Amino acid sequence: MEDIDAIAALQDPVRRRLYEYVAAQGREVGRNEAAEAAGVARTLAAHHLDKLTEAGLLESGSRRLTGRSGPGAGRPAKVYTRSPAERAVSLPARDYRTAAELLAEAAEQAGLDAGLCAAARRRGEALRGSAAPCGDLGEAMKLLADRGYEPHVEDADGEAAGVVRMRNCPFHAVAERFPPLVCGMNLALLEGLLGTEGPVRARMDARPGECCVVIEPSENL
Repeated sequence: MEDIDAIAALQDPVRRRLYEYVAAQGREVGRNEAAEAAGVARTLAAHHLDKLTEAGLLESGSRRLTGRSGPGAGRPAKVYTRSPAERAVSLPARDYRTAAELLAEAAEQAGLDAGLCAAARRRGEALRGSAAPCGDLGEAMKLLADRGYEPHVEDADGEAAGVVRMRNCPFHAVAERFPPLVCGMNLALLEGLLGTEGPVRARMDARPGECCVVIEPSENL
């Protein structure tokens, strides 16, 4: 019932806007910033942010938002990030995660990586249907967002221009236990979904806390 209670906390529209904003940033968010983004007073935002923390949907900490330290730097402010804990509700109860882990374990032990990737690529192509390969990064980001990947354009910092990373891996729980198998499956699925002959491509580039695949223009090859 804890998951039901946690998800029910998002029923309030202000609380949901605050949660979605914090989750989308991929970094710590202060109360003032969250309040401004949600269009509410700071005291109301603080109340809802703390309720989301109590529900286990956010995590809180404190740091100086001025970037300074020492005398005159100001008091540490409360900041929030999305909790890594997963929440799911199924009525009646179902346990697809255990089934997925057992199938992944069997596939890994049997050396079925190639067959799994081929099946994933076919599934991606079936999801794309008769549509042409993805036309640009904007179209790719919409497709990825619709499937829960939470795409965002990577900040410069040495990355090639227009690299899209994804804050969420829909297969995270199983990928943690079987990373080569599931990450390879994920790459093949996205290759099928986006196409391999168009102006964008998917490639493997794992980073802690994010999806193992990135999307970039094909000319980056």
